[in-house]
Amino acid sequence: MNPFPYSNDNKRYRSLAYENSLQGMKIYKAVIDAGLSCPNIDGTKGKGGCIYCDGGSGYFTASPAIPIETQIDDELKRIRKKAPHASAIAYFQAHSNTYAPVSKLRETFEKALNHEGISGLSIATRADCLSEDVLEYIRELNVRTHLTVELGLQTVFDETAVLINRGHSFSEFVEGYSSLKELGIRVTVHIINGLPNETADMMVETARTLGKMRPDGVKIHLLHVISGTPLCEMYERGEYSPMSFADYTETVVRQLEVLLPETTIERLTGDGDRKSLIVPLWSRDKIRVLGTIDKLMVSQDTWQGRLFQCL
Repeated sequence: MNPFPYSNDNKRYRSLAYENSLQGMKIYKAVIDAGLSCPNIDGTKGKGGCIYCDGGSGYFTASPAIPIETQIDDELKRIRKKAPHASAIAYFQAHSNTYAPVSKLRETFEKALNHEGISGLSIATRADCLSEDVLEYIRELNVRTHLTVELGLQTVFDETAVLINRGHSFSEFVEGYSSLKELGIRVTVHIINGLPNETADMMVETARTLGKMRPDGVKIHLLHVISGTPLCEMYERGEYSPMSFADYTETVVRQLEVLLPETTIERLTGDGDRKSLIVPLWSRDKIRVLGTIDKLMVSQDTWQGRLFQCL
């Protein structure tokens, strides 16, 4: 018998599929590139972005030169081939999608909200891109639609943040995160496993610290080495080694144990662009990764949040 209460299948963590089942339907994301930038790219905080960044997480988006309405049309066609009656959320993924004047954000997000077939917004951004006027507009959006703001944390260790050229500290993340939660916004937080010089214990500590903050959702990513990035140069010089399959899956299980059981786990591994992925090549087999995590949780008789009360 599955000891984890927030599951209606064999998962021992609160999956996105379970979350969708509570809504009575599968909800897909229509991935949009609004053509916005990032303070860690344009020189405000730094240049070039984080050392692993190649295109601001825009591998799977259309060109930002394509009108948002057309991008949504194309995404809805893709989604409805899989599920003709599925609901869709407009997911603004690439770069920092609150890094613009509110007038520009309003123009951008209203196009999505007014598009037939879109039932909500998911806005990916940085915690240091949440000015007071932006927060006021986010509060307004939250009243009008199903809204999630996704924040990249990556790590709680400032020495790592400096090494990867993150451009903000953990305390700055906490400030932005807290501002959203005070407004009642649903927040999903991204963390990355395999960052340079981090041990498995450090990765678990990132999850443990994040768990105490009680996020609504968490996305756990594997660090990919993508050609043309500063991280790739480090790898080629022998200054970086990627995580092994066994280390990654074991670490994810340990992280799930210390996260709040009510938190939805929206991702357990990320996607690297197959055309430019250097290592780890094992990450291409996502079914194997997810299946191994499931098997480890059963063999270890553990589940999400099992150690949360011990924090």
